[in-house]
Amino acid sequence: MNKDFRNTLILFSLGILAVAIPTALIAIGVLNAYTAQIFTLAGINAIMALSVNIICGITGQLSLGQAGFMAIGGYATILLCQNAHLPLPLAIILAALITAFFGFLIGFPTLRLEGDYLAIVTLAFGEIIRVVLVNLKQWTGGPNGIQFNTIMVFNSAVAFAAITGSLVLLVALVQNFIRSSYGRAILAVREDEIAAASSGIVVFRYKMAGFVIASFVAGVGGALYVCLIGFIKPDQAGFTKSIDYLIFVVLGGMGSTTGSVLASYVLTYLQEFLRFLQNYRLLFYPVVLIVVMIFRPQGLLGTKEVSFVRAWEKAVEFVRKKKASAK
Repeated sequence: MNKDFRNTLILFSLGILAVAIPTALIAIGVLNAYTAQIFTLAGINAIMALSVNIICGITGQLSLGQAGFMAIGGYATILLCQNAHLPLPLAIILAALITAFFGFLIGFPTLRLEGDYLAIVTLAFGEIIRVVLVNLKQWTGGPNGIQFNTIMVFNSAVAFAAITGSLVLLVALVQNFIRSSYGRAILAVREDEIAAASSGIVVFRYKMAGFVIASFVAGVGGALYVCLIGFIKPDQAGFTKSIDYLIFVVLGGMGSTTGSVLASYVLTYLQEFLRFLQNYRLLFYPVVLIVVMIFRPQGLLGTKEVSFVRAWEKAVEFVRKKKASAK
């Protein structure tokens, strides 16, 4: 069997199993609706962490406005479904494209900035989006938010399958993009802009590509969020939300897709597990960040990725050795 085809088949099979097995457990009642809701919400957080990781970890730019893009995707989905009466799947795709367009508009003037200046501008963008959503009461419902009245009623299993399946698909697309010539050019820009420019790489173009892709992913996250919750309000574009998503990436490892996804699931579950502490659980994030910055400043995985193909090969080799020793 061709090695590339085999690797693709392994990853495809693992992706199907990652969605199908928990979905089946939820459907037969082994995992209750509350647990299913936590893991489904963790999937949305993982999508947002993936978005932040694209711009911060892979492109190397510090953005603090990804929650604003998420809010755009959420509101656009509701308006497209309720006002334009579009089918939900089409509305999600169009909402993500609209969010990517806003990412292009914001990125075109701001990506010429660097470091703290870019962070300040994207932070301001998120706050502008929040204020605009508060004041456009006719379209957004103002500070009280807007309900997704036309949302289809999904059970826990279907919601989990849809959101986790979207996450798996996005991770696969992002990983393939990183391994492409465009992705490697973006990584070169992240490592050293001057060296990349001297090699003929148009730095601004690849920064823009990373920013637009990250905006698209955030738009998908916002669209799936309103599909799950059935409600969104301007606070979703707030500064604290952007920081939450950035924390997932910092803990998982800047530049590590699998690390960001893993940290999203772990922290989302721990936040619910520690709910008995009431507001004191909010101290958990700062404490974890301090501990990580002291003992593991590069995050859980750093810039490394979990290789499922390599893990499969080791498992197969272990089984072969066991069989050989048994003979």
